Amino acid sequence: MSRLRIFAETTPDAPLFDSRDGDAIAAELRKIGVTFERWQADQPVEAGATAEAVMAAYKSDIDRLVATHGFKTVDVVSIAPDHPQREEMRKKFLDEHFHKEDEVRFFVAGSGLFTLHVDGKVYEIECVQNDLIAVPDGTRHWFDMGPEPRFIAIRFFTEPDGWVGHFTGTDIAQRFPRYEAALRGEAS
Repeated sequence: MSRLRIFAETTPDAPLFDSRDGDAIAAELRKIGVTFERWQADQPVEAGATAEAVMAAYKSDIDRLVATHGFKTVDVVSIAPDHPQREEMRKKFLDEHFHKEDEVRFFVAGSGLFTLHVDGKVYEIECVQNDLIAVPDGTRHWFDMGPEPRFIAIRFFTEPDGWVGHFTGTDIAQRFPRYEAALRGEAS
């Protein structure tokens, strides 16, 4: 189940807000310009489905976003606990960074933890199957897929180079819980 916890940036052990209600999550994130939606597949997606089958299952939603936002590239990423580069991939996203384009992800399966740093607050969003999150360009954030990642996500890009992170050099991401601790509701 999706979850949003909001913290003051100085108190990673004391959430100001904590909800698993999709409407409440969307309303809170909308205040900072972040889109949060729940999608349903137009057709079933089976385990082991090809990227083409995954994109076909969500074609109407994908087409709507591409038309609205002008995305040039859409792809599917699938990470499993036995992925040989999972540790390197996890580490790549764990430090605070931003993009010069919106970061839009739809979780077809599995889950991950997006954490946003906006106006002195930290927004920790556990995204699960059927969640779409659209983080505006320039928003400082980090992503944690966990030590044993398991997810399939559709990614949307306006830049032809795909994912390009601009790292801030701060240590704020290390002061907040990693995904496995956040799942248990623990502080960092």
